[in-house]
Amino acid sequence: TYIGSLLVSVNPYQELDIYTVAQMQLYRGVNFFELPPHLYAIADNAYRVMCSEYNNHFILISGESGAGKTEASKKILQYYAVTCPTTEQLQTVRDRLLLSNPVLEAFGNAKTLRNDNSSRFGKYMDIQFDFKGAPVGGHILSYLIEKSRVVHQNHGERNFHIFYQLLEGGDKDLLCWLGLERNPQKYTYLIQ
Repeated sequence: TYIGSLLVSVNPYQELDIYTVAQMQLYRGVNFFELPPHLYAIADNAYRVMCSEYNNHFILISGESGAGKTEASKKILQYYAVTCPTTEQLQTVRDRLLLSNPVLEAFGNAKTLRNDNSSRFGKYMDIQFDFKGAPVGGHILSYLIEKSRVVHQNHGERNFHIFYQLLEGGDKDLLCWLGLERNPQKYTYLIQ
């Protein structure tokens, strides 16, 4: 639902058929309140106002753990990738922003009581557009906000994914060089 120019959404914890290319085309260039509330309407409105006012605009995505903030940001990036003027540089920007996300999540996500893949960090994503409205650059800044998880987890929660992934998939020589053993039960930080 909308509250003024704010969109309040709920994470259904499953893929819904509301984030298709057809939906992107439906919301492209439409007045804000003309169609039912949608993430694409927010993305399109911010883009069109930026282009008409030649001014910076932002979309703030906020919510508690498991609310779907990371998924919402990915959907917005996908919307811009499909609806903005396409250039070779757009493909590069889109690929870097979208493909870097799994790497960032491995280092900054962990299992919590509410979500098996919860971001434990803050993220600032920036997309730069030229005067024609074509994306020409972008970057992501991540802020690790839960460093205490490294040395302590609540009952039923886990450390950051990357440590388990390293133990499971790291080659034997690498683990030996790092002084690590494959069994996560051998680490006090993981079994408290």
